[in-house]
Amino acid sequence: MSTVHIHPSRKDNHPSTEYPGLTNEFQMEHAKKVEEVRSVLKEVGEDTLKALLMIDAVQRLGIDYHFHGEIEVVLERLYTKFNMSDCHNDLYELALGFRLLRQEGYYLSADVFNNLKDKEGKVQGKISQDIEGLMGLYEASQLSIKGEDILEEMGNFSSQLLNAWNTNDDLSQARIVRNTLGHPHHKSLARFMAKSFLSDFQGTEGWINVFKELAKMDFNLVKSIHQVSKWWKDLGLAKELKFARNQPLKWYMWPLAVLPHPSLSKQRVELTKPISLVYIIDDIFDVHGTLDELTLFTEAVNRWEYEAVEPLPDYMKTCFNALNGITNEISSKVYKDYGWNPIDSLRKSWAILCNAFLVEARWFSVGHVPKTDEYLKNGIKRKGVFNQLKNKEGKFEEKRGNDVRGLISLHEASQLRVKKPETLAVKTFPDL
Repeated sequence: MSTVHIHPSRKDNHPSTEYPGLTNEFQMEHAKKVEEVRSVLKEVGEDTLKALLMIDAVQRLGIDYHFHGEIEVVLERLYTKFNMSDCHNDLYELALGFRLLRQEGYYLSADVFNNLKDKEGKVQGKISQDIEGLMGLYEASQLSIKGEDILEEMGNFSSQLLNAWNTNDDLSQARIVRNTLGHPHHKSLARFMAKSFLSDFQGTEGWINVFKELAKMDFNLVKSIHQVSKWWKDLGLAKELKFARNQPLKWYMWPLAVLPHPSLSKQRVELTKPISLVYIIDDIFDVHGTLDELTLFTEAVNRWEYEAVEPLPDYMKTCFNALNGITNEISSKVYKDYGWNPIDSLRKSWAILCNAFLVEARWFSVGHVPKTDEYLKNGIKRKGVFNQLKNKEGKFEEKRGNDVRGLISLHEASQLRVKKPETLAVKTFPDL
């Protein structure tokens, strides 16, 4: 169960040490609201649709990380009920249940949607007016796997009808339809869609207001600890390297997606720093540097010595200084917290990346179009891995594989499988 445990020493307006800028009083109110929602989820009865709506709501509002255990209990019960029932007459309930269960790893056959067809194999016309059901059907179709023709068919069917309905005079409903078509839940980040869902989340039942109140508090909690923009501005690369991308919030989206918990603010910021340098270096190689300059820069990164940096043009010196500072900063923090200095691993990883970038730059300079195998072989080097984390058998050392927080601080762009930390896939750089 993933839960925020907050134990302020007293109820006052003193700043919190865990969340700077937030008072202990705010945190106490937030913790109280979390427990209110937890009670609602625990007490949900046999009303299948109501239970599904609650789970969908906490996920779309981005507050589900508080309630993994409660959600799992409800879904387990619904899964048994769903499989035993052959009376899925409500389109929305069927589609919503299918999506929520499948996205959490429960297997459900897509054949349940064959019930929406008549004896001639055509989709029943009566569902064409069920806008809410069609939106649920479209959302469910996003979880199709190869060979599930029925889901592909239902996705196309619902998409066509929803696009046609999008011009309806009901502006509020039309906006919701557009959001569904443009940002289906399975392919979106809940944290970025939560504000839109919050404004559309209406109802008369009391639990809805409780969920909304927690979501608003949670949004303020997360928003108050975003430090990326300030860090990027203070770094000064956007001013010095005007040709390069200036997208700190975009680079921050990925860390926010994989590390959504408010208490992991520092880890999100640390993860964003090397991601930003990957993009800056990529722009140097792709749009600005000459081949001679890129060769010198790659040599400097491989040697990591003052003498190698001195011949570089000023813009490359600026980039290398930032790279060196961030690498030293991360190494220092990891050593302080975990007693292991990763600086050699980090420097080697940056060298691997630049070497691969230089190969592509040379291809481009002579008009060489690489064959697929040639490109993929170099692409693997671009991606990079922490080979130094492996033991002699080529497996990640268990003591490090289980140190999730250490890995978060250590790696540049890790991909964490939250549900199974023992199968962490640690990668140095994101795909560009």
